[in-house]
Amino acid sequence: MSRTEETAEASFAVEVRASLRRNYIAHLCHGLLGQTGMRLINAPTFIPAYVFAISGSELAVGLARGLQYLGMFLSPVVGATMIEHRRRVVPVALWVGALMRVQILGMALCGLLLAPAASLVATCIFLGLFGTFLGVQGVAFNFLVAKVIPVERRGVLMGLRNALSGLTAAAVAIYAGRVLVEHDVLGNGYAATFLLAFVLTSCGLVMIAFVREPDSPRVRAVSRVSDRLRDLPELLRSDREFTRYFLARALAVMGRIAVPFYWIYAQSRIELSGSRLGELTAAFVLAQSVGNLIWGAVADRRGFRVVFLAALGLWMLSSLLLLRTTTYPGLMLVFAGLGAGLGGFQMSAQSLVLEFGSRHNLPLRIAVANSASELVAAVGAVAGGVLAMTVSLEAVFGVAVVSQAIALGIVVTSVREPRGR
Repeated sequence: MSRTEETAEASFAVEVRASLRRNYIAHLCHGLLGQTGMRLINAPTFIPAYVFAISGSELAVGLARGLQYLGMFLSPVVGATMIEHRRRVVPVALWVGALMRVQILGMALCGLLLAPAASLVATCIFLGLFGTFLGVQGVAFNFLVAKVIPVERRGVLMGLRNALSGLTAAAVAIYAGRVLVEHDVLGNGYAATFLLAFVLTSCGLVMIAFVREPDSPRVRAVSRVSDRLRDLPELLRSDREFTRYFLARALAVMGRIAVPFYWIYAQSRIELSGSRLGELTAAFVLAQSVGNLIWGAVADRRGFRVVFLAALGLWMLSSLLLLRTTTYPGLMLVFAGLGAGLGGFQMSAQSLVLEFGSRHNLPLRIAVANSASELVAAVGAVAGGVLAMTVSLEAVFGVAVVSQAIALGIVVTSVREPRGR
């Protein structure tokens, strides 16, 4: 690095420190509102329950989530090429985030205005588009966090964001289940829930506008998606540990093959009403939030690798316990374990990517890791639907746990804590 580049990096670091409190608060407020709505959409309850209610098909549930994951697979590299040549990425995060929220509004309106068959088709389309914009935003948002929040402060920030959003999401989930779904508000309680999620996520997006983002000292030249795809082999060859982590994360994501079916399996064992739908969602997101607060504190002290391993183990154990649970209190505990495990896994998986290599290639590293994970999730969701219909839900959970166990073994044996390199 030349002296001029060293001076630019030093000035950049000073600006980051000067704006740290403002940016910390902006990200917390974004999490409190924006993540609340997102949790309602991504929880393994409302969307699967709604799709199953209007279709009566496990395959439709898997296909709907599979289209969302397919969108999330296709778009991250596009997101990387959109931001890596820009000095600032906040404008991209804002307009892509707005487009993503429009899809939630679309799901709400089609549920209110269309017949069940047409609503099913429209919901699948909107979920696919939602995933596409979510894939781009994931790259932009994670790059922004890496840019304006120092590495030693990210764990607690992520934990606090998830804790705050989880507290509000739990309250909203109970309200949505007991009032909106139970009483079929607006003629379609699920659509009313999606409308509420749209309002909350839109309010959260505004908070990103308050982030004070310094200009990046170095950026890449403008490139096409095809050019960056040709760079992938060298990126993976240049850092073997990142490549092993990349493969392990993709395998671990196979655990999401079972996520859309947690509610359906539980409903087949225990009678569940709209109120209980809200309560299980609340247990899931509350545990996810409180767990992430603990995971974040551990990550700042010990690194995200430890969190990755512990959270993945908890997720696996909770999935296995679901197969043995026959009481509602036990089901509440299982959903709490699933929330804590899945939340910790997602936080650590996203954060570990930020710590391999330099900021120069960070958008592409985020993109390739996200794309691989979502491709596995997309194929897995559809395969899970087929497996659930032709074999059993137990077989779906078995495939998920075996894949996660292999991923755990890879990280334990061949991926060091990247912060210590």
